Amino acid sequence: MVMAPRKHREREMLFDSVIALVFILVACVDLCDGAAVVDVYRLIQYDMSGVPFGSRLASLNHHAASLHFSPHTDLSRTVLLIPLRELNMSFVKEYIAESKPLGGLIFLLPRLFSFENKDGKGSNNRDGSTEPLRNVLAELEQILIHANLPYPVYFAFEDDNIDAVLADIKKNDVTGQPATATTGGYKFVVSAAEPRKVVSPPITNIQGWLAGLKTDDDAHQLPTIAIVASYDTFGAAPALSVGSDSNGSGIVALLEVARLFSLLYSNPKTRGQYNLLFGLTSGGPYNYNGTRKWLRSFDQRLRESIDYAICLDSIGSWENELWIHVSKPPENAFIKKIVEDFSSVAEELGFKVNLKHKKINISNPRVAWEHEQFSRLRVTAATLSELSTAPELLEKAGGLVDSRHFVNEATIVRSVKLIAESLARHIYGHQGKNIQIFADNTNLAVNPSYVRSWLDVLSQTPRVAPFLSKDDPFVMALKKELEDHTDEVNLHKDVLEGVFTFYDSTRAKLNIYQVASVTFDLLLLLVLGSYLIVLFSFLVITTRGLDDLISLFRRPPSRKVKTA
Repeated sequence: MVMAPRKHREREMLFDSVIALVFILVACVDLCDGAAVVDVYRLIQYDMSGVPFGSRLASLNHHAASLHFSPHTDLSRTVLLIPLRELNMSFVKEYIAESKPLGGLIFLLPRLFSFENKDGKGSNNRDGSTEPLRNVLAELEQILIHANLPYPVYFAFEDDNIDAVLADIKKNDVTGQPATATTGGYKFVVSAAEPRKVVSPPITNIQGWLAGLKTDDDAHQLPTIAIVASYDTFGAAPALSVGSDSNGSGIVALLEVARLFSLLYSNPKTRGQYNLLFGLTSGGPYNYNGTRKWLRSFDQRLRESIDYAICLDSIGSWENELWIHVSKPPENAFIKKIVEDFSSVAEELGFKVNLKHKKINISNPRVAWEHEQFSRLRVTAATLSELSTAPELLEKAGGLVDSRHFVNEATIVRSVKLIAESLARHIYGHQGKNIQIFADNTNLAVNPSYVRSWLDVLSQTPRVAPFLSKDDPFVMALKKELEDHTDEVNLHKDVLEGVFTFYDSTRAKLNIYQVASVTFDLLLLLVLGSYLIVLFSFLVITTRGLDDLISLFRRPPSRKVKTA
């Protein structure tokens, strides 16, 4: 009767001891486990004519360091966390040009480049504090997209969690103790599948139509004016390439022009004797691949009916002047007419429109401006842009620096007024007359709220064509918007062809772990071992007595003694 309660107490003591041990282990794991989880965006991976560019890996599992590492540190198993504010461009160029070994790179961007940033939105910010950062990021982006990097490269945005981690990493690096298996520190882990090729990347062109008024005397087909804007983007991080200016501003302007002319064309008394063709095209960064396919899908009569096409590109962050780019000589009668219409309206609005002529080299597959695809098919066309010269291939195509923070809806409103009034003067024969059809404070005035709302949507929507599905919600939203203002809206679907091959895996989660050093592990092992020895000794003494515990450590008698 006495033994049963005693055994019960012993089991309770053993159970309590095991529970205590479990709590100690959990506490120790917490000391050396996860510190933060951060959204990260991978550097684009693509091939051009079979040549690899961008980041070639996605998974990451390395200790972290900052730019304060000692000069002779081996970085082959280290990922560098580099804030844009502290970026040493010489270091980046050196490591990329000389193909020095790295475990990985993570660039930390200020929040103003995030499409979730609300501070200073629409301020057309060009102050001294942000412009240097913008220039550095633009240079970095061009370096990265034209390099072949055999390790993971990611972008993240500053926040309290990662800033605290960076501060700790810097402290360790300054003391000359970079993170290793022996010294501890931080470990960055991204679990991602091996990137795969994007098979048959889709491109979708969206077309809307406003039919002009045909009189009884008009037996021939009415002339057509095409208003066109490319809607997709390209940048170092596909998941961040929202292109607020290039070409979000062009898309917004096209939609507002369509809305304004839908009001005029809804009444037969104010409907012009021109058809208006609105085109939102895909494949812009890749030699306007979608525009070329869209134009080739036209029947001969439609193509011949186009009086001229005006392409809209990057018109959201200019100040006092815009540029009209053409391929035909300035002496051409149609070109003269276009330039006169736009110049006279611009002068009345208080700014200037300049003309830039650039011949097309038919033997060169490079297409610098969207209007060149029209010109190659002998259709008169021009591009309206704030850029005075054509960007290089894959440059200024809506990358990391092209965020909402640097685009002002008031600037786009001015661009829309210029486009709408110039088109109206051509359509209604008001050349040389100071007549404002879209005057302020009328029902035909440009709507700043409409411009702002669509600019906000576009500034939060990455639009890199190979990563947009065939029935992408964004494409469907553009189609629906055109349907609200135009007729006969349809989609022209095709596949992106040419020299480009793209790979998936564009965003991931970065798990940051604070790793204990080997010294800590040994100390922890010693403490746990001591605890287990004391626990074992206590249980033996309480159940069997001190003599049994001592007997465990006595040397057993030799066989000879036992035999005797």
